Amino acid sequence: MIEPPARLRASIIANLASFTRIPADPPGARRAAVAITLAPLGAGTGYVFTQRSYALRRGAGQYALPGGNLEPGETALAAALRELREELGIDLPATAALGMLDDFITRGGHVVTPIVLWSETVPVLIPCPTEVHAAWLLPLEALDRPDVPRWRPGEPGGTPILKMPVVAGKWVNPPTAALLYQFREVALHGRPTRVAAVGQPEWTAR
Repeated sequence: MIEPPARLRASIIANLASFTRIPADPPGARRAAVAITLAPLGAGTGYVFTQRSYALRRGAGQYALPGGNLEPGETALAAALRELREELGIDLPATAALGMLDDFITRGGHVVTPIVLWSETVPVLIPCPTEVHAAWLLPLEALDRPDVPRWRPGEPGGTPILKMPVVAGKWVNPPTAALLYQFREVALHGRPTRVAAVGQPEWTAR
């Protein structure tokens, strides 16, 4: 069961502080960051989630965490905060960051740094139409159900692929599913779980 917000925030800070994250810096990789943004939802806590705009050249219509590529000289935290502001109109200070998870290397050649953020107030989601088709504040409880995650066979010769539930009965694949799963395990439960070896569908490289 998810804890009350104040206790949950303190628990997440402690769990991330005690977690030794693994950075990645392969040659030629493109750097990106995503924001796992937590905020009040009723008496509990939710996280911000999006569906990408159908006008995008890559990833059109896909379900995803807010985020994007780092600009030259930009840190992962600065990029996550900028993307959150540009995509959804959520303006958080750097002090909203609770910690980071492992860098995740995607089949598309990105190194993604997940940043866990905390909003003290319910955010007003204003999707940028050129980047975001829809956005939601989803309950954390859905990530912690006993039937989560689901696993399916990997690509030929590859490792199994995990799936995580999101909105309206939809289940997402890695990379997003891997990031949500590690967030659940590490940040919510203090279990030092790694997801670098989780399988990724071939189509995510396109």
